[in-house]
Amino acid sequence: MKKNILKYKWVVPSLLSCFVFLYFSCGDNESTNEDHLVFRYNEHKNIGSLDPAFAKDNADIWAVNQLFNGLVQMDENLNVQPCIARNWTISEDALTYSFTLRNDVQFHKHSLFGKDSTRTVTAYDFEYSMNRLIDDKIASSGRWVMNKVDRFSAVNDTVFKIELKQAFPAFLGLLTMKYCSVVPKEVVEHHGSDFRANPIGTGPFKFKRWEENIKLVFRKNNNYFEKDKNGKPLPYLEAVAITFLPDKQSEFLQFVQGNLDFLNSLDASYQDDILTTKGELREKYRRNIDMIRGPYLNTEYLAFYMESDTPEMQSKLLRQAVNYGFDRQKMMTFLRNGIGIPANGGFIPKGLPGHDGSIGFSYDPQKAKALIAQYKEETSNANPEITITTTSNYLNFCEYIQRELQKTGLLVNVDVIPASTLKSSKANGKLDMFRASWVADYPDAQNYLSLYYSENFAPNGPNYTHFKNEKFDSWYTKSFTEINMKTRELLYSKMDSLVMQETPIVPLYYDEVVRFTRKDVSGLGNNPINLLDLKHVKKL
Repeated sequence: MKKNILKYKWVVPSLLSCFVFLYFSCGDNESTNEDHLVFRYNEHKNIGSLDPAFAKDNADIWAVNQLFNGLVQMDENLNVQPCIARNWTISEDALTYSFTLRNDVQFHKHSLFGKDSTRTVTAYDFEYSMNRLIDDKIASSGRWVMNKVDRFSAVNDTVFKIELKQAFPAFLGLLTMKYCSVVPKEVVEHHGSDFRANPIGTGPFKFKRWEENIKLVFRKNNNYFEKDKNGKPLPYLEAVAITFLPDKQSEFLQFVQGNLDFLNSLDASYQDDILTTKGELREKYRRNIDMIRGPYLNTEYLAFYMESDTPEMQSKLLRQAVNYGFDRQKMMTFLRNGIGIPANGGFIPKGLPGHDGSIGFSYDPQKAKALIAQYKEETSNANPEITITTTSNYLNFCEYIQRELQKTGLLVNVDVIPASTLKSSKANGKLDMFRASWVADYPDAQNYLSLYYSENFAPNGPNYTHFKNEKFDSWYTKSFTEINMKTRELLYSKMDSLVMQETPIVPLYYDEVVRFTRKDVSGLGNNPINLLDLKHVKKL
């Protein structure tokens, strides 16, 4: 009887998945005769908003990226490129940015523009969009992007000017974020808060239909302004279709069966089935599936709360011992099937200027044992003990570290709590030691180093460890005014090295973007911020 119940539990989600896909494919009056040109992917949780002012999660950012554009955009090598801005100039003091806009960018069709009409984007639309971003009534999650801006204004229809409070070399990178997309005033004010579900942008695709938690459909924008290198209009696809299956195993099965074109997750439920321990695609899938792999600007780490009253947290000897006490390469091989780069460097991830692979810790169990023995002798504490707090998703990593560190003479506990509890507890200094990760908000190492600037103490900033060092603070402040890229990179490496010497953290690994596509998909590419860009994608 028990076996039948288990079998029934498996069949129900499978039938539900099939129903969702049949409903999506056959019951949609927006379906196209060119069905093979529809790109299908899945999101595990519902998208919160299609309003770029609230594009804070990956699911929202991916969808918004298909619908909206900003002044500038990032290419796959993290270089800032023109978008709606045809070009720009920066003043000698690096405080004033003047953008000259294209005159051929149109908002998607809307009745407010006239019957079956579009409208040309002007600099005044950017002025409205950025005022909206900092409006207290809107309460945008992207307001912080404008913290370094003193003022901005449209000079005329085609010139938009931004003045900064102080020089900030990474500012153009900030402007590539989807928060800074242009939106039409008349449509936003017509829909109010419902603009989240009635988006009108300028992107390669236009909004068609959204049934929350079921499906989301975008159609090709035939008026899109960008072209490929041969002068052919973009995008190539006719439509984008997004489903919301919450179960990753079901998503994987739909992908393998050809009902999805793209898979962007590596879940424990199927990672051993699709990948070898060396991170290579297994032979049985190579005929139908391609794998794309590259650096991801995400550092996974353990953090110590430096203002903790627990003596072990205050000990640099023990913090160093933890860094030396486990094999990161072995951890990646057996727990991640070789996906990810062992973090033997600093906090700045591989692939980002400023990363230095020589400033971190390598596996040295004998040194770890010696450091712990030294701590015991100096403190007369025969049984030093630490507790790592984590969520269930990372329990296997923390249990591996626990086993390895206990071989060195350090007692390690692992405490599992809900993600929401961990988030609030680490922000309020309630955890001695916890697992965390940092994904780049913008592609500049300063974003990572902001976690160790003393004026950013949590909960008012991202310095969750409450690390404080006067030399670091002075270098961090100096980095804002250093315009020379090479000099700034060296400064970043010095700051990262200082952090590693003081050991408020234990870097675990630098993540990798792993994408799986069906063989008939081309042009998807990869990028270190894991942004989904579909305008160059083709399907055979």
